[in-house]
Amino acid sequence: MSKEDSSAETKASDGETSKLSTRELLQSKGFYDVLEGRPKDFPPELSALKEHEKRGNVDMVLLALENLGMEYMKQYCFSALKRMGDVSAIDPMIDRASRRDKSAIEVLGKIGSEKAVDSIVSYVDNDSDPQLQLVTLRALGEIGSPLATQHIANKLISENEQIRSSAARSLGMIGDTRAIGPLSSVVSNDPSSFARYSAIWALVQIRTNRALEAAKSYSNDSDYLVQSEAIKASELLGSLS
Repeated sequence: MSKEDSSAETKASDGETSKLSTRELLQSKGFYDVLEGRPKDFPPELSALKEHEKRGNVDMVLLALENLGMEYMKQYCFSALKRMGDVSAIDPMIDRASRRDKSAIEVLGKIGSEKAVDSIVSYVDNDSDPQLQLVTLRALGEIGSPLATQHIANKLISENEQIRSSAARSLGMIGDTRAIGPLSSVVSNDPSSFARYSAIWALVQIRTNRALEAAKSYSNDSDYLVQSEAIKASELLGSLS
């Protein structure tokens, strides 16, 4: 056997040992106990994950996330955690979010706990990674905590059109009345029709009389989408009176 063949064999052997070690670890934790008969999916870990999600076994999904190396399996774990929305996943996701893990931030948004705000709100100000900002803005909007309002409102003047638009939508999801003035300013002055529409949509979502009055004033706007939200605001005001 050549030196090269010996090296290749060693690498294959090491890889197999590594795989077996992971599987043995999962086995020892009872990960596969939910499987009955022949797994429906390949690899069997996927079948087990689907069953754990169905049963609400967050600990087992987290166990798989930590130990399975295949990227598509990790993404399945994150998707499962988003669908489950279980608060027991908060601390592990906060830990991952501290390492700028976008998927973990998305999970925190779906869980919706205010506990996560302090851990991710600083990413709103991180102009070096717009995608991280966008994911964080969305998550903060889903969490809905007014603790994030000022941080998000500061991004309404970002040079990035997508950031301005996403910030406006997040403020609408939070519903903090302190955002009415800044959002009105975006509708009046922003050069982007995309950002203007997001801002007036946010005003309608806030749904107080003051927010709806501000949105209503754009019923003759030249932009159809802005105009449609203004008309919706007028209708809502009528129903509230």
